[in-house]
Amino acid sequence: MTARTCSDILVEPLPGTAKQEKVYVLFEWPGGWSRDVLDGDTFGPELTRLLKEKLAGHAGLQLIRRPGRKGHQVGNMHRCYLVWAQSACMEMLLLTGPEKIVELDLTGPGRNGGGSIDSPLVLVCTHGRRDVCCAVKGRPLAAGLVEDFPELIWESSHTKGHRFAPSVLLMPWGYSFGRLNLEAGRAMVRAAATGEYFYPSNRGRGIYDARGQVAELAIARRLIEAGEKVHYGDLSALDKHVVHVDGREWDVDMEQKEVSGIVSSCGDEPKTSRVWVAV
Repeated sequence: MTARTCSDILVEPLPGTAKQEKVYVLFEWPGGWSRDVLDGDTFGPELTRLLKEKLAGHAGLQLIRRPGRKGHQVGNMHRCYLVWAQSACMEMLLLTGPEKIVELDLTGPGRNGGGSIDSPLVLVCTHGRRDVCCAVKGRPLAAGLVEDFPELIWESSHTKGHRFAPSVLLMPWGYSFGRLNLEAGRAMVRAAATGEYFYPSNRGRGIYDARGQVAELAIARRLIEAGEKVHYGDLSALDKHVVHVDGREWDVDMEQKEVSGIVSSCGDEPKTSRVWVAV
């Protein structure tokens, strides 16, 4: 890898960079993933058009597969997970093909005949056609984690933030993580099994905008460092205002900070961006 490999540049803080989405369709697709899975090259122009119309403004699509050779083998039925991150609700159903996504009712749980899923899912971005970092750093992480958690780990198409590779999405809560090594990844998955909040490498919860993500993470860190156990769903954020389920409330002071030297994708020139930080 070259000196300009984007995820080797560690100048940007992680909080506030999570993929923003409230509803997800996670569709098992072992075949090739084009640079953008909805650019027409993965599913063809006509089905891609229908999928875009179906999902626009309603849900994000992640293609998933099992790590290793196993992930490239699938029968006539494809697993499809529907996630409503705000309520941390996830269902699984079997579809005969991607065209069936168009027929789904994404307005809420319990409307597609799927079974409820109680265990978390960990999506590791390995989308090398989008950015080389995701293949070089994502695939080893996925391969390492699946050895310990064979039912929870999936390779995923682009999760946003390949400059933080390995980039990970945690379902059903919609948290993004970045720069996870294998040891931290294992700790995160173990914590997720009981819903315990994992702060290291946490980029934020994608149901919030950048300010809300930064605010929630700041309070979570404060509580964890004080020795308090925090679980996903304990905190909710509205801009800089954070509320705990037990009634406690905080306002988090924030400011924008200029960060220079950010390389958004491998091969790009460094740039300067403004980020939100808790003060």
